[in-house]
Amino acid sequence: MEKTVWAALASPRYLISSWPWRSYAYLLTSVPLGVLSIGVLVGIAGLGAVLSPILVGVLMLMAFPLLGAAIGYVERRRAGLMLVDGIPSPHAALPPGLSPRARLTFRRREQASMRALGYGFVFGVFVWPLSALIGGISAMVLGITLATPFLAGDGEDVAMWSWKLNSFWEGLLFTVLFGPVFYAVSSYLLGVLAGAEASLAKAMLGPRQEELQRNLAQLRRSRLDLVDAFETERARIERHLHDGVQQRLVGLTMTLGLAELDLPEGEGRRLVVKAHAEAEAALADLRAAVRGIHPRVLVDHGMQAAAREVADRMPLPVTLNITLPDRLPAPIEAAAYFVISEALANVAKHARATSCEVSGWVDRGRLVITVQDDGIGGARLGAGTGLTGLVTRLDALGGTLDVDSPPGGPTRLRMECPCRLGD
Repeated sequence: MEKTVWAALASPRYLISSWPWRSYAYLLTSVPLGVLSIGVLVGIAGLGAVLSPILVGVLMLMAFPLLGAAIGYVERRRAGLMLVDGIPSPHAALPPGLSPRARLTFRRREQASMRALGYGFVFGVFVWPLSALIGGISAMVLGITLATPFLAGDGEDVAMWSWKLNSFWEGLLFTVLFGPVFYAVSSYLLGVLAGAEASLAKAMLGPRQEELQRNLAQLRRSRLDLVDAFETERARIERHLHDGVQQRLVGLTMTLGLAELDLPEGEGRRLVVKAHAEAEAALADLRAAVRGIHPRVLVDHGMQAAAREVADRMPLPVTLNITLPDRLPAPIEAAAYFVISEALANVAKHARATSCEVSGWVDRGRLVITVQDDGIGGARLGAGTGLTGLVTRLDALGGTLDVDSPPGGPTRLRMECPCRLGD
């Protein structure tokens, strides 16, 4: 479905789509809301002026921007009838820890609240009367046209201009001849009017460029906080496994080893030997899991050393060409490490490659990592959960991940990410 009424009006399917009825609904719902808006605004303005000598009147006048914010909230929701994507909120996210009074004060001082207040007056004085006039007349005429066969079928003459209808069939003929023509003309007229009103609402209630940039920055900060919290939790789990579970397994393997030496040959010794081997295998699996959760070498020596460790474990030769001037912020190093680790794991599992090359460098303040293999190709983002999760992580950091993998190969994965979290 088209996302705006303007795109729908240009479509030959407009008359058989939902847009004409959306236009009717948008215009007719503006009538009670417009009357309510201007009534509340004028009523509170008058009451505040009368009570202005006392504190209550001053507080009522100071609360005007909050009324504008409430009107803007309702109108942005109602605009979804004409704008499929709706109107984004221009308001800033409330800082945490504010009291209810501080929250109201924060909203009252925003420019978006004042713009919404201005829209409330325009909506209450000009918009709804026009909607009521054109939308109401169109709805009334369309309703009478559809009801004409039943009105004429009551035995009384029904006058339609110079045409007098006195039977159900004459009324039905009138409806068939006149109804589609009026529906087509009124639908386009109402579509244009509703689109204009929705565009006015978007212009006055939508975010300005600086507000969009502020909201984007707030979203980026919140996502960075999530990434940071996730990394903190990973480190906590790694410490718990490394200092707790792993040490217990080490102690278990040592105890089983001593028991193996002390027991004589027989069924008991054979079971202890088997348990010793199982414990050592579990310890190896745990070390691999700990390495994947939060590699110690990444924390201690940086991304280059961690990538070299991953490459050394690969079953095929991997060439590393990573040149970084200095250590990067921990979330960026972690993202780059996991991109390399996941990419090399996919090469080993699926690519049928004989060699692989990992390159990394800094270009104009952005970290660039590429992983290229000579395998069979056909890789794509979204085919598995590993790379999809990395795309989400990089997006939170302001980075991107692209895969170029034509059938037959080669496959080239490219990651780009700012070298500073603030970017």
